[in-house]
Amino acid sequence: MTPRRPPALVAVSHGTSSPEGRAAVRGLYDAVVAAVAERWPDAAPETRLCHVDVEQPDVPAALGTLPDGEPAVIVPLLLSAGYHVHVDLAEAATEARDGGREVVVADALGPDDRLVAVLRRRLAEAGADDDAPVVLVVAGSSDVRAVEACARVRDALAEASVAEVSIGFLSAAEPRLPDAIAAARVAHGPDVRIAAASYLLAPGYFQDLAASAGPDVLAEPLLLPDDAPGELVQVVLDRYAASVTALAG
Repeated sequence: MTPRRPPALVAVSHGTSSPEGRAAVRGLYDAVVAAVAERWPDAAPETRLCHVDVEQPDVPAALGTLPDGEPAVIVPLLLSAGYHVHVDLAEAATEARDGGREVVVADALGPDDRLVAVLRRRLAEAGADDDAPVVLVVAGSSDVRAVEACARVRDALAEASVAEVSIGFLSAAEPRLPDAIAAARVAHGPDVRIAAASYLLAPGYFQDLAASAGPDVLAEPLLLPDDAPGELVQVVLDRYAASVTALAG
């Protein structure tokens, strides 16, 4: 008997005009596809990559390419659950269900201790001093749930290191990154190097904004065009697997 194929995995990134950012997200998706094939060798689920903004295909278009009646799990390639998860993806799932397809939206990638491990590795790669003050760089959101989730990542990063960790947002929330860096300089003096940990998924506009804020050390984002950390791949698979269980229930 042919094993029953699990629901489709529809990975959804924000979308970016940055070639490096696109390559980095594609690298993560390709690594997820390979891991899915390894985990389900006899009946791997369909997989799709789509976006909520900037790029195509969008979520409805990606769902529309699946076989009729194929259930699907939308996995946000987003670090926190803000407007895109609670509104855009929720509406896409509702529209698909109204059309007769079983669809659920998985949790966002963060918070997760595995992402904190990648943050620490990126800081080390950038040459940050072990005990240097760190500002966690966050894109920002008007959704208080997303802001609180990023604050939990800040707390987890502080607990996992000997450094003092504050947080700075690039949009929509306070404190803004330049102010957070300035506050760290006042607190620690002009001779202490301030490191910025980039809690951003991939290179692009926000990483460029982080560089312009003037930290002494700026870590790379979690994903790079030639480096899709295994931790992120496993988080994606775990978010998918949890939602497969919920869909079956």
